[in-house]
Amino acid sequence: MGKIQSLQRQDFSKVYKKGQSKANKYLILYLLPSDKSRLGISVSKKVGNSVIRHRIKRLIKEAYRLNVDHIEDGYDLVFIARNTAKDKTYSEIESALLHLIKLNKLYL
Repeated sequence: MGKIQSLQRQDFSKVYKKGQSKANKYLILYLLPSDKSRLGISVSKKVGNSVIRHRIKRLIKEAYRLNVDHIEDGYDLVFIARNTAKDKTYSEIESALLHLIKLNKLYL
């Protein structure tokens, strides 16, 4: 697996408008079928300061990177962190991410 493809700014709104969503306690997942797999991560300022927001982004990105081989290709995925995610460990974030992937039947 090479570098993770990121969503561009204009693509986020397209995924929000046309995609479907599922949520759990820590994350919200929007997904839209696409020609290639791309990842977007959004963490609002309501979640915390820049250090906390960046930490959550790193945790989500790492959980995705380690499990990308088990995730079906061909989807634009946008993960939005909820306020409850700010104090969570890596394993809790990874568990929430995999839960959403499995809910959408994208886990191989």
